[in-house]
Amino acid sequence: MGKSLSEKVVVVTGGSRGLGREMVHAFADAGAHVVIASRKLDACAALAAEVRAKYGVRALPVACNVGVWEQCDALVEAVYAELGTVDVLVNNAGMSLLYPSLDQVTEAMFDKVIATNLKGAFRLSALIGPRMAAAGGGSIINISSIEAAKPEPLAVPYAAAKAGLEALTGGLAQTYGPAVRVNTIRCGAFDTDIAKAWPQEMRDHLAQHNALGRIGVPADIVGAALFFASDASAFCTGATLAMDGGWR
Repeated sequence: MGKSLSEKVVVVTGGSRGLGREMVHAFADAGAHVVIASRKLDACAALAAEVRAKYGVRALPVACNVGVWEQCDALVEAVYAELGTVDVLVNNAGMSLLYPSLDQVTEAMFDKVIATNLKGAFRLSALIGPRMAAAGGGSIINISSIEAAKPEPLAVPYAAAKAGLEALTGGLAQTYGPAVRVNTIRCGAFDTDIAKAWPQEMRDHLAQHNALGRIGVPADIVGAALFFASDASAFCTGATLAMDGGWR
């Protein structure tokens, strides 16, 4: 795709590690200036320095817990003050919590999962979407999970949050179209730093239950992210792309 995003500004939440980190590198390699947002400023700053040195683009690290609206507001103001615009917003920040049974899920646990996976994406999109439209266009990419469509017993609040995120995609596409496109990448199992805790039998199970016979690696998300971020997807909005290896 070459420098398909040359001089564009891309904001990636949960951008300092895992899929977010991979997308930050891909966007910068395509010529975009990147905003790396996550809760840990040191991790964001380290990646920003790496990106500047490797690709020669601007990279802004911002500490942000997307589950807190005031921090979302501060992130948006920092980005516009420093870079002047946002062309692409990637709502990638997400998390789930382990629990022994549903009745043991506390209100605080539930609220944290909803806030990180859904509330933050809503707030950032609500703040950035109108500015994108006023500037003539943009793209919002929501990173979802196969749990949204096929929930498992140990991830029910997470699945509900991701299902809400996919509903948000459709609503935002209608709200901010025709100037702003909004799409979802629905991810399956990926071998990121979080997956290091998976026992081998879990890895084997996940690999055996998709058509490609393996779990994803972070680089697998790059093509879809660049597609939705660039004009290659100019006639695509409100869509959900499964990036799950053919999960069954």
